Amino acid sequence: MRIGVVGDYDPGNETHLGTDAGLAHAGIEFEWVPTDDVPPSEPEWRLGGYAGVFIAPGSPYRSMEGALAAVRYARERGVPLVGT
Repeated sequence: MRIGVVGDYDPGNETHLGTDAGLAHAGIEFEWVPTDDVPPSEPEWRLGGYAGVFIAPGSPYRSMEGALAAVRYARERGVPLVGT
């Protein structure tokens, strides 16, 4: 199982480091997906390979449209979603 963590990773952000540590501790394979990499009109292009989506803390996002597209993608397709 691989999870897409949608957010704009910042190694200086303690919540991002905590997200990494928590998912790694749980044994979950994950990849950070920058919000500006999620095309609002075709989010499945970037998120289709993940078993679930985790919306990371740390707004404002570089692309609020990308973050919201990820939420909409998961909601409309029944993909597990965790939002912080």
